[in-house]
Amino acid sequence: MTDSKSSEPEDYQHVPRDISGMPRDQPAGSYNAPHQHFRGQLLYAISGLMRVKTEHGLWLVPPNKALWIPPGIVHDQLMVTSVQMRTLYVSPEKSKEMGSACRLLEVSALLRELIVAFVSEPVEYDTDGKGMHLAALILLQMEGAATVPLVIPWPSDRRLLVVCSAILAHPESPRTIEYWADEVGASSRTLIRLFVKETKLSFRQWVQQVHLAEALHRLERGEALGSVAHALGYASSSAFTALFKKIMGESPRAYRSRK
Repeated sequence: MTDSKSSEPEDYQHVPRDISGMPRDQPAGSYNAPHQHFRGQLLYAISGLMRVKTEHGLWLVPPNKALWIPPGIVHDQLMVTSVQMRTLYVSPEKSKEMGSACRLLEVSALLRELIVAFVSEPVEYDTDGKGMHLAALILLQMEGAATVPLVIPWPSDRRLLVVCSAILAHPESPRTIEYWADEVGASSRTLIRLFVKETKLSFRQWVQQVHLAEALHRLERGEALGSVAHALGYASSSAFTALFKKIMGESPRAYRSRK
């Protein structure tokens, strides 16, 4: 059933069901330009790594996580690797229960299997059949899913945009906030204040989020943990593992074993 379903998001926005499920496979490097949907979106892939950006933040979405995107939020998508996407579109009414902000969610083994099964159902599934039961269980699982605090908040101040864009392009760079202050013609005190004001994170915390996002990318490519830690400037694998586990809730090795 999945192979015969449309891979065009617009075909799923106005169906008379609480949830609609779309299969879509995209190659590495493909890019979906900024867009928005009438429905809320649970962006999930059973394999591959996606990068999603809105005006407020940037997320990397690995296979054991999903990104909740409320209705009307403009976002783009970059396929960091080849991706087997299994997206859910949720009606505006049901979307209210998920909140009005983008969130990275844990995807349990049960939720994963529910999504895979649901996407194989017809778009307008039987309201008394399997599809309706799967949809109800998915909504319960989504509402109870834990939020993962892995987001790279995106600023609007022009000076911070220069700094953040440069760090994102070269996350391995050890450059300090004093260096960046000189680069953009501001004092380090001003940049420190701006980071907290615009991203709600300190400079160090923001860079850590970038490091975690880059680590997901490198782990997805199969790089060794020691190589990843060294490339990102950590003194040892154990130091990086501690940071990874604190935010992701599991060690890099455990994450990779579950991919």
